[in-house]
Amino acid sequence: MAAAESSWSVPADHPAFAGHFPSRPIVPGVVLLDHAIVLAAQLLGRPLEGGWQVAQAKFFVPVGPSQVVHFSLQVTPRGAVAFTARCDDREVAAGSLVPPAP
Repeated sequence: MAAAESSWSVPADHPAFAGHFPSRPIVPGVVLLDHAIVLAAQLLGRPLEGGWQVAQAKFFVPVGPSQVVHFSLQVTPRGAVAFTARCDDREVAAGSLVPPAP
């Protein structure tokens, strides 16, 4: 099974922080999902377009500015991509992504 790892340093000036939340900025879950989908598309050699589906997603711990998020992805036997995201040795998110049909 194919697998990949990647790290992303959250820019302190990321535009999502303007609305989430001024007094305590956190990375919205959709931004973490978007990053996981980009990595999954690269892992499978598939385009980003075409209807990726989020089969499941859980968010455990908020991610803030300048934190480094470590993504681990693995293709499952059914062709989905399972992912986990960690910061400072804590799991912050996990889920499963379904690629569009080829």
